[in-house]
Amino acid sequence: MNDPAPLIVTAELPPDLQAWADGLRRAHYPPERNRIAAHVTLFHALPPSAESELRDCLAAAARDPAPLPARLEGLMPLGRGTALAITSPALLALRDDLADRFHGLLTPQDGHRPRLHVTIQNKVSIEAARALQAELAPQVQPHDFRFAGLALHRYRGGPWEFVKRWSFRG
Repeated sequence: MNDPAPLIVTAELPPDLQAWADGLRRAHYPPERNRIAAHVTLFHALPPSAESELRDCLAAAARDPAPLPARLEGLMPLGRGTALAITSPALLALRDDLADRFHGLLTPQDGHRPRLHVTIQNKVSIEAARALQAELAPQVQPHDFRFAGLALHRYRGGPWEFVKRWSFRG
């Protein structure tokens, strides 16, 4: 696998939450920048040389657990954007294990534990972001859900190239 594209690892949302978040992105993300579906990023840029080992690790991580519990907490301000805030100690523990495994290969961004979220608006004015947050706040109700699996993508400068999905089997 000599592809030079960096690898992205995401957590898969359940279908109902995925459809809702995609709708929010279509409605509020600048259309010229909205090139990918709603997602929860665990790693932004792992080196392509790690692909084979990463595939094995993602398959192993998804093999045993039931879908991982999570909670949509509400909105998360991003300064010039808006996201859905998510908590999931189980997903972060899985991500921490992967980060330990690939420690020497992590970019500075991936070296930090992420604040789990789904971006629904980005690269807008601060005023536009605040207005959307005020509009959506009453509609975004906290609720529990379960992540469906993990996915691997290649970064191609714009749209991501889907590589593979691993569903939690449980």
